[in-house]
Amino acid sequence: MLDIRLVREDPEGVERTLAARGEARSVRPIVEADRERRRLVQEAEELKAERNRASEAIGQAKRRGEEPAAAMARVREIGDRIRALDPRIREADEALERLLLDLPNVLDPSVPPGRTEADNVEVRRWGAPREFPFPPRPHEEVGEALGLLDIERAVKLAKPRFAVLWGPLARLERALAQFMLDLHTREHGYTEVWVPNLVSGATMLGTGQLPKFEEQAFKTVEPDDNRTLYLIPTAEVPLTALHGGEVLAEASLPRRYTAFTPCYRREAGTYGKDLKGIYRHHQFEKVELVKIATPATSYDELESMVDDAETVLRRLEIPFRTVLHCAGDTGPSATKSYDIEVWRPALGRYTEISSCSNCEAFQARRLDLKYRPTAGGRVEFCHTLNGSGLAVGRTVIAVLENYQEADGSVTVPAALRSYMGGLERIGPVQ
Repeated sequence: MLDIRLVREDPEGVERTLAARGEARSVRPIVEADRERRRLVQEAEELKAERNRASEAIGQAKRRGEEPAAAMARVREIGDRIRALDPRIREADEALERLLLDLPNVLDPSVPPGRTEADNVEVRRWGAPREFPFPPRPHEEVGEALGLLDIERAVKLAKPRFAVLWGPLARLERALAQFMLDLHTREHGYTEVWVPNLVSGATMLGTGQLPKFEEQAFKTVEPDDNRTLYLIPTAEVPLTALHGGEVLAEASLPRRYTAFTPCYRREAGTYGKDLKGIYRHHQFEKVELVKIATPATSYDELESMVDDAETVLRRLEIPFRTVLHCAGDTGPSATKSYDIEVWRPALGRYTEISSCSNCEAFQARRLDLKYRPTAGGRVEFCHTLNGSGLAVGRTVIAVLENYQEADGSVTVPAALRSYMGGLERIGPVQ
């Protein structure tokens, strides 16, 4: 959520950000709602000050032995007016908050212009795509030919956009997750956290998932208290909200957290897109990276987070490229985002495997997440960052396609063999 002072003092700047994101709209309704709220609050404060003065005058009159009937009637009248204002102020607060919750974040000045992912800017590439002596097959054909990727039974168990992985392929998924967690905790300084897979609406709201992405969420209503809980779309949600309502010491920042969780998304509006294989499913696994930082360090932390995620692919020896999101493709909570895209030989192009973003104080303001400066002074909002380190299922895809062999087998990347019990090659089910 944006600071109302920013909207109040620089409405044209906020509108320029909206236009850059492809949302040509005015923030005048927000400015007017803020003005009305402040008018009501000021009126209530003036009445309270008048009541205090009148109460003091009553006390003085009584000490003089006078009967201040008129003054007492005036105090009662002022009290009635204040009580009448209270619900109007609450309504004004709620109306303003609804309007602010609908605003996306401002953009960092380094974000390039553009409308769609086609306008994203490549910043680097790593690794040369392998030259195959045979036509490389897409991951779904590789996995199904091995007898290890089973879409048909997943549909029987649930519905389309789920998968069953068998034997070595299931182990590959687990091995990748373990490898990523070990890398991030042992070498990159993250603390592993085990988090709930169901969270409250307040947690989803605080991290910017609601109201924007309500239609993408799976949710359940508890029969005992009629409370709605949401299946997490990413571990970013519980990890970022861990310290909501807290004031952290500046010396304890940055906090770096990682978690391996299933993620659940309805993928509303994407039907017919990426249907083959396991690229875009309702349930997928991800190793998430989250940082809580100070404003002075958050952009350095963003760059190091991207490098942490890239390191996974470098260790697996899989080619990738990193792109900077343009304005129109930057998520609503983010001020700046990078995508890491892995090489897909069967498609002959790169596809997303990680997205890393700085949200500055956008989520922290919703969560009331602050820090106390070491040098003293008032508490400030933290900056929050998040990224995939990596999406595990999409990394399985990358391994199947980049390490496939002519006989249909798949070579296990050297970095994973200790996690696979020494297995060097995945062959067909016998």
